[in-house]
Amino acid sequence: MVSDRLLLRQQSLGGLLLLALLLLGTGLGLRDPWPADEPRFALAALQMVQSDQWLFPMRGGELYADKPPLFMWAIALGYQLTGSLRIAFLLPSLCAALLILALVWDLGRRLWSRETGFSAGLLLLFTLQFTLQAKTAQIDLFATAFVMLALYGLLRFLLCGDGWRWYWLGWFAAGLGVISKGIGVLALLVLLPALLTHWQAVRASRWRAWLAALAGPPVMAAAMALWLAPMLLAVSQSGDPQLLAYRDEILLRQTVTRYFDAWHHLKPFWYYVTEVIPLFWLPLSLLLPWLIPEWVKAVRSRDHRFILLLGYLLLVVLLFSFSAGKRGVYLTPATPALALLAAPLIGRVLQRRWPARLLLGLGMLLGLVGMGGALALRLSERLLARLDGEGEALWLPLLLFGLLALLLTLRLRRAPLTAVCAVLGAGWLIYSGWICVQLNTLRTPAAIMAEAAARLPPQGELLVTGFKEQQLLFARSPLRHYGYRLGGEEQGRAAAAWVVGAPMRRVLGPSDIMGLCFEPAQMTRLGHRHRTDWWLADAAALKASCRGLPITLEPYRYRPVL
Repeated sequence: MVSDRLLLRQQSLGGLLLLALLLLGTGLGLRDPWPADEPRFALAALQMVQSDQWLFPMRGGELYADKPPLFMWAIALGYQLTGSLRIAFLLPSLCAALLILALVWDLGRRLWSRETGFSAGLLLLFTLQFTLQAKTAQIDLFATAFVMLALYGLLRFLLCGDGWRWYWLGWFAAGLGVISKGIGVLALLVLLPALLTHWQAVRASRWRAWLAALAGPPVMAAAMALWLAPMLLAVSQSGDPQLLAYRDEILLRQTVTRYFDAWHHLKPFWYYVTEVIPLFWLPLSLLLPWLIPEWVKAVRSRDHRFILLLGYLLLVVLLFSFSAGKRGVYLTPATPALALLAAPLIGRVLQRRWPARLLLGLGMLLGLVGMGGALALRLSERLLARLDGEGEALWLPLLLFGLLALLLTLRLRRAPLTAVCAVLGAGWLIYSGWICVQLNTLRTPAAIMAEAAARLPPQGELLVTGFKEQQLLFARSPLRHYGYRLGGEEQGRAAAAWVVGAPMRRVLGPSDIMGLCFEPAQMTRLGHRHRTDWWLADAAALKASCRGLPITLEPYRYRPVL
């Protein structure tokens, strides 16, 4: 029944990367940054290029201390090279994905065979979480590239006997991972199971080996110092309270406090096992009931390759499970290890009846979901209303995907893995080349910001409340805002005090904030975006209860790149 041999016997790295470039590169330049995270990073990168300030990321004049700047540097570099933010904001994720696939292929080739390396890369490419992150501008896959490079260096040292330079490369790449998002240390988790597999070698080591091993942390610190040293020096020399607060925020609250005392994305301990792995590790998650016993056998036979990779994967899941703050994307660094663990066993697993049936069932299910979703969007007015107009743009591509998924699954039913990869590939191509184009105007405030600029009088000033980074990206004139951290009620009252300061001032904001101090009948509705109406008002629309408020806070200034 199963005939995936042609697919699994491929060996070429070039073929793998060409397939990845087709799947992941389609859609590049066809859409703008979408909320919630993409506009934030794109805006910070754009401001770096505009202001020539690279050490401290900014968003509209406000210091952005949630993440280090490496990812934003990469977007800014892409923008300088291409001149297009639409292309540049997705380039780092695409390049990171190609690097990870190449490292996985080479590691699989060295530890098993060229066929296994290709299979590992293929399985990773079609793992839902990996592909999704490769097609979005979030930091996680970018940071995973450094984690994978570190893991690659450490495993070449531990399993291939390639010398201390690979060990030091692992520590250096881990340091780069730390200053990309803080997760670079994940790769070092592989050293814990290595104590079991290499204990005799550790005991027999001489002082030169100990000195070489102890050089790892300083090498990692040197990589981290590439950004940390100039940043800390600039902060200490400036004495600026805002920069001091930035330093404490990014070094303590966004790392130590975020892990041990998380304040959002609170989930139970078992969240990853029950809600993330079953869905986001598809299609491999369907095969775990057969892969896990094979992994146990390999561990019992003391196969160091499986012990180290499986130990790393389990420790990553456990480490993130112990923190109360959890997001599905946090497990992205575990997906390369998952693919490497599955690749040498996939041919054997697919010879069994139920794994093949489950893969075919997944293909059929995706087809039925696509067709069912398309019909629901056409027939349900309530569903269309909840989707803020996106349903009209979705139903036809969903219908096409559903039909393709069913046809591919039936046509390739004797090769279930090939069938599922074909279905997923068709889905991603339709999403990138069609759905994203259709949804782009609905996912951005471009029309609202253009209308606000058109209604602004000559020499007028615009204040945006309910700050969203995407509004600044699409601004057509200089504006002001109160930043990300000020509450809605405070912004509404501050806007009421600001708007009376000059006759040509206007305030733009969402319904909940504008309704606090402005009369709805005297405001102008500019459109509906991000699940709320956006209104424009001047001082004449102020409620009596909000007149005469003192100015307690000056808004940030932002001048767009036009």
